[in-house]
Amino acid sequence: MGAMDQLRKKEFIYYAKFLSRLAKDMTRFYYLKLNKPFKAINKSKGKGYDPVTKADRAFEKFIRSKIKKKFPAHEIIGEEFGHKKTKSDFTWVIDPIDGTRSFIVGNPTWSNLIGLNYKGNPVVGLANFPELNKYYFNNSKNNSYVVENGKKRKLSVNKKATFKNIKVAGAFHGWLSLKKQSRIPRVLKLMQFPCFDALSYAHFCEGKIDAVLQCQNKIWDLHAIIPIISAAGGIGSTWNNRDAKYAGSVLFSANRNIHKKMLKLLRPVKS
Repeated sequence: MGAMDQLRKKEFIYYAKFLSRLAKDMTRFYYLKLNKPFKAINKSKGKGYDPVTKADRAFEKFIRSKIKKKFPAHEIIGEEFGHKKTKSDFTWVIDPIDGTRSFIVGNPTWSNLIGLNYKGNPVVGLANFPELNKYYFNNSKNNSYVVENGKKRKLSVNKKATFKNIKVAGAFHGWLSLKKQSRIPRVLKLMQFPCFDALSYAHFCEGKIDAVLQCQNKIWDLHAIIPIISAAGGIGSTWNNRDAKYAGSVLFSANRNIHKKMLKLLRPVKS
């Protein structure tokens, strides 16, 4: 029995309602407190570019305060402030700003990602896009939704997608060398759509894209997204065909046929 099967319907709805309220609170918080000039700091310090801003940290503090007030016994893992182990079966996984680079240059595709794990498995998720005025969430293992400009609609991947006409979004984030890329020419040819961090997964859940592949993901990049995708009918794994919850290089597909063929094409560079 999976973790999603162990949560009762009332529990799903309870946590989903909390996240829906939190989405609205975060958007309000952004426009009241954070929508102003800022400086970016490079966490990598000469070893590439891994930016963070005061907004990243302010968002995470805000999210943590809301969770701690409502669920004081639950564990929290965040990109900016780490985590403190607890005995709870529930763990919240936070990426306060997914797409910090987009945030820095004024691209509105960044988001707040918050996922709830039960016994280590993602069960409920939220992807909130303050500047796009919409958020994505699931309230069961079979139902996920987008609320855009106050209107709610159900999500579903494009289950009828075929490999012949596949729409693929992908990004290597500097991880895959040109030498390694040369081993997967068919994958490169298929990558016709830009990858905008969590927004690409959101578009995938709406059936606009048939597959998304990315490298170097951390758990906070994925654990909010995984249950939303699963509830919309999507299939996900690492390039090694392990559970996507382990992060790293991942692939999400609209159906098993596409997933199987994409994994085969990625085999020369799987890690």
